[in-house]
Amino acid sequence: MKDFRYLEDVATLLLDEQKCIGCGLCTEVCPHAVFEMHENKARIVDFNACMECGACVGNCPVDAVSVSPGVG
Repeated sequence: MKDFRYLEDVATLLLDEQKCIGCGLCTEVCPHAVFEMHENKARIVDFNACMECGACVGNCPVDAVSVSPGVG
């Protein structure tokens, strides 16, 4: 979602790629396509599209994703 932006570089989204098990749930639940799978791991491809909804955090089975909703 390259056209959707609020403020650049303020999201609190973090992804620990070492913890990621490649389940792909974050890519399925993110409403703004912030994540993509690459070589069986998630990666952030559109950080500034994150609206800090927490869907990725709530669905990650290994706590590889964190965000502090409302901060950014």
